Amino acid sequence: MALTELVLRAPAQLVEDVSTALMDELDAVSVSVEDADADTDAEQALFGEPGLPAPAAGWNRSWLKVAFETEEAAMQAATLLLAQEWTEGLSVEALRPVPEEDWVRLTQSQFEPVSITDHFWVVPTWHQPPAQARHVIRLDPGMAFGTGTHPTTRMCLRWIATREPALQASWTRMLDYGCGSGILAIGAALCGARQIDAVDIDPAAVQATQDNATANGVLLRAALPDAAAGTYPLVVANILATPLKLLAPLLSQHVEPNGHLVLAGILARQAEELQAAYSPWLALSVSDEEDGWILMTAKRSGADANGHMA
Repeated sequence: MALTELVLRAPAQLVEDVSTALMDELDAVSVSVEDADADTDAEQALFGEPGLPAPAAGWNRSWLKVAFETEEAAMQAATLLLAQEWTEGLSVEALRPVPEEDWVRLTQSQFEPVSITDHFWVVPTWHQPPAQARHVIRLDPGMAFGTGTHPTTRMCLRWIATREPALQASWTRMLDYGCGSGILAIGAALCGARQIDAVDIDPAAVQATQDNATANGVLLRAALPDAAAGTYPLVVANILATPLKLLAPLLSQHVEPNGHLVLAGILARQAEELQAAYSPWLALSVSDEEDGWILMTAKRSGADANGHMA
């Protein structure tokens, strides 16, 4: 099916409302927003730290590139929008057909097998695993975060995959808190972890984790966070620094004596904040770093009845 693209130019204050109208009322297939001043002296840096909301919905001057199923639908949407008093400042820049593409093949070409170690790989289902791979997670891009391409995911998997076999054998229980796609829980299972609880606040992530575990022949329990119970030899959480700080008491108390806590989603400059947040319970240290992101880990050497450091 050939699509038609409508290109609108909008001031910042209209971007959000126009985008909502296009998607909710005018039958747009998709809307993307770009800086109309990109690659000029007026280009504006809009997005900041990963995981934090953008300070505005659009740039001072934004391109709205809108896909419609038919040219008629695109023209009707443009006519209706321009007729509204509240859309003053909105203008039509182009109306053009979208070249037909094999979108499945184009999307698949962007995702190659990801090396965690020489022998541990994350491989999309449309690729063959490398010959040297001993552990393979079959995972396709989907709704939930975690395909092995982000540094935080790679660092967590690398830590799990490079532990001594004796330590991996001690993972009689494992908690993946904020499991996303379930990739860390699956990776731990392939390295010997048992009785795995993978929890997330997003029901779509819970379902994605269960589906991915089944596809990889892994047994685990995917559920909402209330399912996490008791202590675990291994607790992993790849989220972001702010929720990790808020979760410090909860995550720390889930780590059993001689167990390990592995945290990711942290920028290098946030290390001291995390160490301070966890200091009543565990001594975090930086174990890995990649592209400005860090992996922080701690081992509980012993605990009193309240889960504080002994």
